[in-house]
Amino acid sequence: MIRDITIGQYYPAKSVLHRLDPRVKLVATVLYLISLFLFKNISGYIVVTIFLVTVIRLSKVPFKYIMRGMKPILMILMITLLFNLFLTRDGDIIFRIWKLSITEGGLRNAVFMAMRLLYLIAGSSLMTFTTTPNELTDGIESLLKPLNKVHVPVHEIAMMMSIALRFIPILLEETDKIMKAQIARGADLESGNMLEKAKAMVPILVPLFVSAFRRANDLAMAMEARCYRGGEGRTKMNPLKYHSRDYAAYLFMIAYIIVVVCVGRFVPIHIWVF
Repeated sequence: MIRDITIGQYYPAKSVLHRLDPRVKLVATVLYLISLFLFKNISGYIVVTIFLVTVIRLSKVPFKYIMRGMKPILMILMITLLFNLFLTRDGDIIFRIWKLSITEGGLRNAVFMAMRLLYLIAGSSLMTFTTTPNELTDGIESLLKPLNKVHVPVHEIAMMMSIALRFIPILLEETDKIMKAQIARGADLESGNMLEKAKAMVPILVPLFVSAFRRANDLAMAMEARCYRGGEGRTKMNPLKYHSRDYAAYLFMIAYIIVVVCVGRFVPIHIWVF
């Protein structure tokens, strides 16, 4: 399960998405997440599916690699599915067992919410798959630069977000090593009830926290040794510059949003219900 978590990891490849400006990818990701809530019919999901499949193909990130990152959210997905399935009272009853019943509206909401959650994770993960931590830091700092006028420490915020994101795969790898070491020493991490499994995690969490604090201290000392003093007066080795492909990507996202809004507003919902 630990190896299945791919959030925060960068997948090196030579694709159009990898060459895009990080600011374009950040803005596009935000617009994509907003677009998932602009419609309530199946035609909107068809548009989003076509868009997402196209972007995945352009990114050259293997589809299996993206789907592997979905495994850790299966529990959240199942809980969301069951809550919408049994707690929504809308339309005719399809199935009833004891005091629980499934309605047409509940089934529709359960399927749509599950698809929305999957699309949200897959779409947002593409940003980290195709953007290095340094590029992500520069992009966030550039987009939030106007906040410097109101004395918001934009560079420090961007640096903290980038470091936190970069530490996710590092800590996951460290957790995997500690778990294997504990299993090799005879620890049983699988059998027993939930309480016993929780107690078995204590020998893993303690060294993990110690390792995390040690890495954070090493990083702080390395930054101090390199005379890091924040963003004021700092220059960039590779300044961000827009190219023609970046403007084309903006136009592509604008066209996508227009299509999603038009489909969500002008296509009758009752035509597409189950």
